[in-house]
Amino acid sequence: MSAVATAPGSAPSKSFRDVWLITIGHSLTHWYPATFYLLLPLIGKELGLSYSEIGFIMTCQYVAGAISNIPGGMIVDTVGRQGLLMAVSLFWVGFPYFLMSFTHSYWVLLLCVMLVGIGNNLWHPTAIPTLAQHFPDRKGLALSFHSMGGNVGDALAPLAIGALLAVLSWRSIVIVNVVPGLVMASLILFYLGALRMGRSKAKDRSDVQKQEGQSVKEYLRGFSELLKNRELFLLALGSGFRSMTQNGLLTFLPIFLAYEMGYSLFWVGVCMFVLQAAGFAASPVAGYLSDRMGRRRILMSSMMMTAVVLAFMAFAGRSLAFVFLIAVLGFFLYAIRPVLQAWTLECTPKKMGGTGIGVLFGVQAVGSSIGPVIGGALADQYGLMSVFFFLAVTIVVANLFIFFMPSAPGGSQARMAAD
Repeated sequence: MSAVATAPGSAPSKSFRDVWLITIGHSLTHWYPATFYLLLPLIGKELGLSYSEIGFIMTCQYVAGAISNIPGGMIVDTVGRQGLLMAVSLFWVGFPYFLMSFTHSYWVLLLCVMLVGIGNNLWHPTAIPTLAQHFPDRKGLALSFHSMGGNVGDALAPLAIGALLAVLSWRSIVIVNVVPGLVMASLILFYLGALRMGRSKAKDRSDVQKQEGQSVKEYLRGFSELLKNRELFLLALGSGFRSMTQNGLLTFLPIFLAYEMGYSLFWVGVCMFVLQAAGFAASPVAGYLSDRMGRRRILMSSMMMTAVVLAFMAFAGRSLAFVFLIAVLGFFLYAIRPVLQAWTLECTPKKMGGTGIGVLFGVQAVGSSIGPVIGGALADQYGLMSVFFFLAVTIVVANLFIFFMPSAPGGSQARMAAD
C-alpha cells in the first residue's frame, strides 16, 4: 500500500507522457482496421465476393478477438510488462495486413484478419487498466483521451487511404502501411518496455511491475470471483450489442456509400472521417460528464440517441440528409466507449483489471463478429438499407442491459479499495 500512497506525488508528469504514448499507439491499432474497412469494397470486387462473404471476413476477425481477449487479460494480470505487451500488440496488428498484399485467396485473407483480431485485442486489457491506475479519480476523462486516440486513427485512416488510392493500389497501400506501426511499437518498447535505460526509472518500473504481477494461484482465485460479478457481465453484454451496431455500421456504411450512392473512394473516406471526427469531439465530453453525473445516465442517453439517428438514416435513404446524419451518429455512438471502460474497471478488483477489460472486449468481439454476418445476409436478401434498421434494433437492446445496471457500482468500488 505504501507504493500506492506515494505514487500521486511523482505520477502526474510521467503519467502525462505515458498517456500520450499509449494514446498514439491506440490510434494505430484503429488505423489499420479503419484502412481495411475502406479497402473492403475493392477487395470484394477483385475477389468477386458477395455481401455475406464480405461480412464473414469481419466476423472471422472478431471471433479470433473474442477467443483471445480473456487469455490476453490473464497474461496482463499475471505478467505485467505493459510496455512490452503493447509493443507486441501493435506489431501483431499491422503485420498481417502486410501479408494480405501477397494473397489472392479468400481463405488466406480470412487467416490474416484472424491474426489481426488476436493482436488488436491484446492492446486493450493492457493499456486501459494502466491508464486507470494513473488516474483513479478521473477514469472517465483519462480513458476518453485513450478513446480519442482510437477516433483519430479511425478518422484519419479513411481520409488518407482514400487519397492514396488515387495513386496506389490497395496491395501497395497495405505494404506501406506497416511502417508507422513498426515505428510506434519501437517507441513504446523503448519508453514503456524492456529497453528503458535510466537506472532510477528502470528501478521504478521494476517496482511497479512487481506490484502489478501476481501468482497464477492468486489469479485463479480472483478469476473465480470475477465470474460471479453480475455488474461486469451486464456491462459486457450491453457493450457487446453496442459493438454489433458499431462494426455492422463500419462494414456496410462504406459499401452503401460506394455501391448505392455512387461515391468515389475518396468521398467515402471523407464520410468515414466525419463519422469518427464527431466521435473524437464527443469522447472527452462524455468521459468528463460521466465522472460528474454518473456512468449510467450518459450511457443510456447516448445509446438512445444512436438508435434514433440510425432509424432516421434508414428512412433518409439515398439523400444528402443521410450523409449529414453520419456526423450526428458518430457523436453519440463513439461517446460512450470510455464510459463503458471506466465503469467496467469500477466493477472489477484492481488486480483483475486486465481480465475485466478482456471480458468486456471479448464480449464486444462476439458482438462485432455477429453484426457483419447478419448484416450481410440481410443485405443479400432485402437490400443494404435493411442493415440500418437492424443496427437500430441492436443498440436498443444494448440500452436494455444498461437499464438493469445499478446507478453506481456500489460494492464493486469497495472491492477495488480492498484490493
